[in-house]
Formats: sequence, C-alpha cells, structure tokens
Amino acid sequence: MTVGRKLAALAAGLTIVPVLAQAAFAAEPAEPVRALEAAAYELRSTEPGAKDGDLAAFGRMVGDAQVVGMGEATHGSHEFFTVKERVFRHLVEKKGFTTFALEASWSGGVRLDEYLRTGKGDLRAIAKEELRASPWEREELVGMLEWMREHNRRDPGRPLHVMGDDIGAPKVGEEVFARVAQFVRSAHPDSTAPLAALYEGLRPLDDIFAYLDRPLDERRQLAGKAQQALDLLVSLGGPRASAAYDSAVQDARFIAQTAKFAGYDLAGKSWLSVVQRYRDQVMADNTVWWLRHHGGKILMSAQNTHAGYAAGDPALYPKTQGAYLRDILGKKYVAVGFTFDRGSFLSKDAAIGGDWKQFTAGPSEPGSNEHTLDRVRYDDFYLDMRTAPAAARDWLAVARPTRNIGTQYPYPLLDTALSRAFDVLVHLHEVRTAKVLE
Repeated sequence: MTVGRKLAALAAGLTIVPVLAQAAFAAEPAEPVRALEAAAYELRSTEPGAKDGDLAAFGRMVGDAQVVGMGEATHGSHEFFTVKERVFRHLVEKKGFTTFALEASWSGGVRLDEYLRTGKGDLRAIAKEELRASPWEREELVGMLEWMREHNRRDPGRPLHVMGDDIGAPKVGEEVFARVAQFVRSAHPDSTAPLAALYEGLRPLDDIFAYLDRPLDERRQLAGKAQQALDLLVSLGGPRASAAYDSAVQDARFIAQTAKFAGYDLAGKSWLSVVQRYRDQVMADNTVWWLRHHGGKILMSAQNTHAGYAAGDPALYPKTQGAYLRDILGKKYVAVGFTFDRGSFLSKDAAIGGDWKQFTAGPSEPGSNEHTLDRVRYDDFYLDMRTAPAAARDWLAVARPTRNIGTQYPYPLLDTALSRAFDVLVHLHEVRTAKVLE
C-alpha cells in the first residue's frame, strides 16, 4: 500500500482502523422520552423550499452566532444534505447568513464561489473536477449551489458565497499558485524570482496523492519552502495592506497548510491523531479567516466528528474543528449534530480505495442514543440540549453507542455523550441514499 493511498483515505475522512472498541450497551437511566419531547420541535419537512415556520425555534437556538456548524451522521444520505440546505435558506432570510462552508479544499471552494458570483462556466463540470471521488460529489449539493446562484442573480446586492475550509485534496490547483505569483509580480516585482524558486518542485500539485509517494525528506523540504513562501508574503504587508494582499496571503497559507499536511511521517500509526488534529485546526482557521475578511455569518457543513466539540473516537480525533472554533469564537459558535434511526447511505466497504456503494442500516438497537430518540412522538425533530429539562439533560450527558458513519462501513458504534459533543441535535427517523453527481 503506497503512502499516497494511505493519506488519500485520511484526506477523504476515512478511519483506516477502528480505534475504539464498541462499548457494551449501558442500561437506560430513568425514562427520558417525556423530557425529550418537552424540548423537541417537530421538523415538518426535510426538503428545501418547504414553508419554514417550523424552523423559527431553530433560529432562536442559533441566536447571534456567527458560525453554525452542522454535522452529519453519514456522508451519503439525501436528508443530511437537504436539511442543511433548508436550514441555510432559513438562516439567509431570517438571520443574515451569507456563506456555506464545506469540508472541501480551499482552492475548490474559490472556483465554486467564482461561479456563484459571476455565473461563468459550467457548475457541474467545476463540481466534478473539484469534488471528484469525494463525499460531496452529489446532486444534492449541486442543487443547493444552483439555488445560491439564482439567489445571487436575483439579488446581487446581497450575494451568497461558498467556501472550502479544508486542505488541498485531491489537488491544490495551479490557479492558486498563479494568483499568488500574479500579486507578487504586480505589487512587489523584486520578490517574483525568490517566490518562484520557493515554489519550484511543488507546482503543479494536481494530484496530491501521487505527490505523497515522494520520499518523506523531499516532502518535508518542500513543506519548509512553502512555509518560507508564506513568510515572504506576510513580510510584504503593512498597515495599508489591501484586500488583494490578504487574499494572496491566504492562498499562500493554503499551499503551506497542504504541504505541511503532506509532510507528516506516514510510516506508523502514531501519525493518525497528529494529522487529524492538524487538519481540524486548519479547517477552523480557514473558516475564521473567511469570517473576518468577508463578514456575514457562516453555516459550516462537516461530518459530526468535525462539527462537534468532542469525538466518539478521541484517540483518532484528539481535538475537533468545533472545539477549535469554540476556543476562538466562544458562544458565537453553535454546534449542531445529527442522528438517525434507520435508512440507507453511500459509503465504502474498504478503508483504502473502492467505489461508493449503497448500504442500509436497520432500526437502532436498544441501549443506543438513537433508539431512545426515535421513541419521541415526532418522526423528525430538533432540540436545544443546553436548555432541555433536567431529566433530558441528564440523559443526553451520558455516553452511549451512537452511529457515526464516514467513508467506511461497517464501522463500530462509538460511545458519544450528545450534549457534550453538540449544542443542538437534529434527529431523523429514516434517511435515503444521496445521488451521485451525474
């Protein structure tokens, strides 16, 4: 197995080996269903475009948050995409949200956002190129982007944006290097040659997984040069730095982030938690950069583990994107988790390689979080775990086996205390398979 294929799995959000044994199902505490029902608000539709009166309480739960992170309990279920779109539309209209952030590469996000702003190009072609083989290469995501473009066409004075907050997988994109070089060439021509020398050997980076098969020493040297290039850009700033300068620095930062990520030693298991911690920090930092330079408010989409404050498998994810965002933003960050009782989804049956396939999970088992949540009288609902009745809070604070499916299935249930991982919870009775982008 090549080094590149190993990290391909990691960059796609895979867990190569289970890191926690499935805990024994614990006995249920005092009956929590009535208390959960007292806190629950029915979600009357999972489809975007439906009347949004049932989301008014969700808006109150969001409050004045600047970033709302919405997780997903699988990477490949239709409803996790469509509920996010429905919520995003509501937050755009009622709470002034402007950006949808995605667990995808920064460079891919820049290309998609250019389409949203200008309408130039073919959205499906851009998505196929930038999101290929990822969990986001889905009809549901493209449908949301089409709605965002139509919003921008109708209301150009209040534009919506999309951003990628992740490292550069499957590629960095030659256009990112070109933007940095163009800024330096026009604003600081004396630094053109030094910058080109630092990036020599790194560009083009159109296949990061092939790049990862290079010797470790070479990758580390190139990571050092990418950091030097970033340092060079930073040194060119001043008190009157322009927006163009800020964007060039962020592009250079993204290149350095990806090169550092690719410069870790992949020879043993010890790299897993180090790399995942760094990746979550990068995603948080990029999200905050966008917030501070573009303003507005952000709905951030990620897998449950990244969006929340604590992972079910802390040995692999010692600190999550949500935990970093809470450190930076405090209560201006709100984490929303998803659970589901049964249904189908896309995943892979191998940690390395393989195609996306449809899997089905039957009804949740007694002792799991989902089994009790599904006894609430609503099929689909949401609740604020911070303000729920005491009996509900006590139940939500106990770790129990919980589904959390990424890009490998089957995967063991992991003990999760829902209220320690998230502020708000959305539970769906049944989910369906998402559609691969045609």
